Amino acid sequence: MGEIITVSIVSGPEIKKLNKKYRGKDRPTDVLSFNLDEKLPNGDFMLGEVIVNKDQAKRQAKDYENSYKEEIAELVEHGVLHLLGVNHEGDG
Repeated sequence: MGEIITVSIVSGPEIKKLNKKYRGKDRPTDVLSFNLDEKLPNGDFMLGEVIVNKDQAKRQAKDYENSYKEEIAELVEHGVLHLLGVNHEGDG
């Protein structure tokens, strides 16, 4: 039995739709996290879901001097930290 986090890598337009639907923000973002905190029938615990914008990751990789894969990993890490309760400075 363990904790599960799903990771999806989607396009900019797809994450924009999700950001609008679930956060009310009609713009793309680099990563979204959704806490699910649900015990599954097999005893595993679904912690949540991380969704990464692959288009933004490509752009940001250059800005942060990362490879594309490194930037994807950074964004997944960022999303997982949110699932674990770490918020941005100023988040309530």
